[in-house]
Amino acid sequence: MNRYVKEFLHRGLVFGGFGPVILGIIYAFLEGDEGFSLNGPQVLIAIVSIYLLAFVHAGASVFNQIESFSVPKALLCHFSVLYAAYVGCYLINDWIPFDSAALLIFTAVFVVAYFVVWFAVFLSVKAVSRKLNARLKR
Repeated sequence: MNRYVKEFLHRGLVFGGFGPVILGIIYAFLEGDEGFSLNGPQVLIAIVSIYLLAFVHAGASVFNQIESFSVPKALLCHFSVLYAAYVGCYLINDWIPFDSAALLIFTAVFVVAYFVVWFAVFLSVKAVSRKLNARLKR
């Protein structure tokens, strides 16, 4: 098995369990809302889908470590996998309606949020690299 596939699966297994924990916390806060109620199948679908979402989210970070991938290729793979996982999870749970306007708004928000986070991480890594390079020159 490819070492990157193994790493994807390893990261997913290690961090996937955080998804249902976070979901439980959110549902605990929503419990106070009078209009909030869930039935058994909805809870099951939410737990399984959020576990898979967290699994994929954790595993997808491996794309940034594949040496043969250029930055744009790694970015496109990472973005595509995350977008498919998020949109699938949100649609399966009816957190967004399945219509073109809602998907367009979701996509726009996802793209902006993704690139804001990516750019912040990029600047952070670049700053750390500069500091390390400066120390090595001493």
